[in-house]
Formats: sequence, structure tokens, C-alpha cells
Amino acid sequence: MSTPTHKQLRAGMVGMGMIFDETYRPFLERTHVEGLYDRKFGDIDVPLTAVATRTGSRADKYRKEAGSNIGPFASYSGTDAVAKMLAAGVDFACVATPDDRHFEGAKQILEAGVNLLIEKPSVLRLQELDELVEIAHRKSVLAKVVYHKLLDPDHKRMRTLVADGVLQHINNGYCSLLEPKLISGAQFSEWITGRNPGTYVAVHYIKLIDFSFGGRLKTITATGQRGIVGPQDGPTWDSTQMRMVYEYADGREAAFDIHTSWVTPDNFPGYVEQEVQFRFDNGVWNGHSRKRGIELTVEGKTPVEMKTTINTHYNGKSLEPWGQRSQRGYGIEVIERFARELAYVEFGGDVAGRAARFAEVQKLAYNELAADRQTVAAVQALEAILAHAANDEPDCVVRVNGVDGGLVLYRPGSSHAEVLYLPKV
Repeated sequence: MSTPTHKQLRAGMVGMGMIFDETYRPFLERTHVEGLYDRKFGDIDVPLTAVATRTGSRADKYRKEAGSNIGPFASYSGTDAVAKMLAAGVDFACVATPDDRHFEGAKQILEAGVNLLIEKPSVLRLQELDELVEIAHRKSVLAKVVYHKLLDPDHKRMRTLVADGVLQHINNGYCSLLEPKLISGAQFSEWITGRNPGTYVAVHYIKLIDFSFGGRLKTITATGQRGIVGPQDGPTWDSTQMRMVYEYADGREAAFDIHTSWVTPDNFPGYVEQEVQFRFDNGVWNGHSRKRGIELTVEGKTPVEMKTTINTHYNGKSLEPWGQRSQRGYGIEVIERFARELAYVEFGGDVAGRAARFAEVQKLAYNELAADRQTVAAVQALEAILAHAANDEPDCVVRVNGVDGGLVLYRPGSSHAEVLYLPKV
């Protein structure tokens, strides 16, 4: 780390796609100008030091677009880009690549003794999660995951009512997230082969359910549709419908259905259509991104170039009343929160107290990698179920912590149990 006279947290970035543009970029550009300040750790610089991408083209484009809004940074591309980024000297690195590329980059970062922030889903298999958690523990570095929907004001309010006992005992729930076809057909067309929108976005709701209501994950089932973004009999999915069953301390169960699609027509009014309903013993919580928001019509622009409904809570560009342009929202807030947690660990007191500060930040289950077990288990189960369905073996069921292992898949009509993960989840 840097000397006390010039405190800084040097940032590295792996992947510079849409997520970088919407969340990391505005955070890094703001801290380039304003720095990061808190009484706990003082005034800290957070420079973007180095980036790693496949071709370097996005980094070059960003450098030209950003101009003086960002400082000089090194750009590396190719198969050894992450290693070169780490060699340039960074204190933390963010992984915002496609989900099936998270593990290798994250492993390199942690093995180098560098703090990690990784986009959701952290990894696709519990075996990978175990390995990353072990490395982070051995190297005494933070390993955190971005679940920005936990910081959505509506979701925070719901969790507050649950924590305070106003909403009592979850019974069941439904979540839906629909994205326009341009997501799968254009923005992510290079990597969606063999992928599904459930892993990509349903994981937000898996984590929301797991974090907000607690309980023990018991069963996962899923189905889906194919034929638009890939062949009807191929491994690429247009939409998925997933069900999770949780058991709670009193023995009661709750079922949660999560529906996800990335083939909604591009002229649909909402860029992302999000809806949740959770039913409790004594109440019902309904949330809808379009009903809470804004409607906009601009001739020749909406609803394709600009969307009719806008989620300014997640990310909004504004001209402030005092003339300054800004970009704010919970999608950016979650990145800043990680930087503040890391700054507190490294600069929130003397060196002798670092271990205590580190342990304090590790207890934050909303983003701690080690607390991601049930979410990753659900993702791994979903991936396995869809893989079997694509192989003409539909209607599989995955059970958690049963007699055959921690995560086990059962096929209809077969006595053979496929153990996805043997230890207890």
C-alpha cells in the first residue's frame, strides 16, 4: 500500500463492457476529481491504474472519450492481460467479464495478493467458490461480490420491514426480469452461446431472497425456452423459469419463482422490466420498476434509442441545479461502498488494528464472497438442469444437503444421482 503522506487505492479493471460504462466508469471518474473521503480513513485517491481486456479496443475508445475525466492508465490485452495488469501494481481489481470467465481472472487476482471485487454471479460452481475463498483467506485480502439490487431503495425498505418484524414470515414469492432482444442479439452476442438469462440476471433475485429472508435452500427446479437467440435444440436459452424452495427454522417452507428473458421486443417501453411480489403471513409486498418510475416520449427516439420508462434509481445522468453534471444511482453506489470498506481496512487506523478491521468488513454478508454459498449453489443447479434439458433430459431436480451430497441432481425415471458438489453447502 502507499505511504501515509499520499494515501491511494490503485484500481485495476478486468473487462470494460456495458457494466463498466454504467457503474465503474462514473465511480472512477468522480473519484478522479473528488477523491474519496471519510473521517475514518481521511482523504484517499482512487486512480484507475491498469486495465485488462481481450483486444484493447474498448480501453482505447474509453481513453479517447474520457479525456481529462480520468487519469493515465495502462492497457493490456491478450491471454496474459490480467497478469500484466497485476504486475503494473494495483491494490484492488474489479472483474466485469462475462460470467463464465469470472473464475480464472479472480483466481489470478487473489493469488497475487490483490483485493477483489467481482460482478454477479461470482462464479458458476461451488468448487470454484471454495478455491477463491481459500486463496482470499490465505492471502488476507478482501474478496467481494457486486449485487447492486440489494442497494435498490425499494429492496432496502422491504428488508427493513422484515428485519423489524413488520412483515412476518415469508410464504412465497415471484420475481420477473425482462430485457430487450438487443441485449442478447447485439450487446452480448459474442458470449451468449451456451448461456442463459437466468444465470445472468436471475442471480440478483436469488441473492435478494437469500439475503433478505435467510433460511436453508432445499430444492431447485427449472425450465426454459430456446429458438430465438440460438437453435431450438441448442444450449443457448431465450428465457428461463426457475423455482427455489427454502426451509426456515420453524420447519415451514417457502417457494420462489424467478422468470427471466432477454428476448423481449426492442420496442418494449422498458429497457429492463422488473417485478417482484413477496407474500408474508401478514402482508404482501409488490414492487414494479415501471409503476414506480417515469414515462418519457421523444419523437423519433423512444422507445428504441431511448426507453419510455427509465430507472433513475439504478443509474441516472443529471444536470445538477448548481450546473454540474453528475451520474448517480445504486449501481454506482455499490462500487463506491466496496472502495470505502477497503479504505477503512487499510487506512482506518494503525497497522496493528488492520486484522480487526479486516474481520469486521468480512462479516458484511451482503457482498462477502464466502457468504455467497447458497446463491452459487442455486446458479450451479440451474446450469446443470438446463444442460440436461438441452440434452433431452428435462424436468431434473436438484436437492441441497440431502442423503447423497451437498448438491445433487436427480433425473426423472433414473435411480442414478449426479453429485454436483459433495460437501455440505
